[in-house]
Amino acid sequence: MSNFLIPAAYAQTAGGSGGASGIMSFLPFVAVFAIMYFLLIRPQQQRQKQLKSELKALRRGDRIVTAGGVIGVVQRTKEESNEVEVEIAPNVRVMVMRETISTVLTSTAKPAND
Repeated sequence: MSNFLIPAAYAQTAGGSGGASGIMSFLPFVAVFAIMYFLLIRPQQQRQKQLKSELKALRRGDRIVTAGGVIGVVQRTKEESNEVEVEIAPNVRVMVMRETISTVLTSTAKPAND
C-alpha cells in the first residue's frame, strides 16, 4: 500500500543533455523566430518604409487618410514644417501632422516607369 502513494523515480543519464541534443532542442525556437520574421516583421518594416517615403513626397492634390479615419485632399505642405493642410470637405481645411497620416490613397506624382 505504501508504494501506491510514492511515485517511482527514474535515473537520468549523466551529464544532462548532450551537445547535439541541446542544439536540436534549440532549433525549433530558431525556426519559429525565422518564420515570424519573414511573415510578420519584415513585411511591416517594408510597409513603414514605403509610407515614410510617400509622406516625404506628399504634394498638393494627394488624397490621404488620417489615423482617425478622416479622408481628405492635401492643399498645402511645407518642407521644413511637419504640418500639412488638408481639405476634408468643401471649404473646410484643417492642419494635420504628417505622422497622423496613415495612408496615401492617390498621388499626383507620375510613376517611375512612365
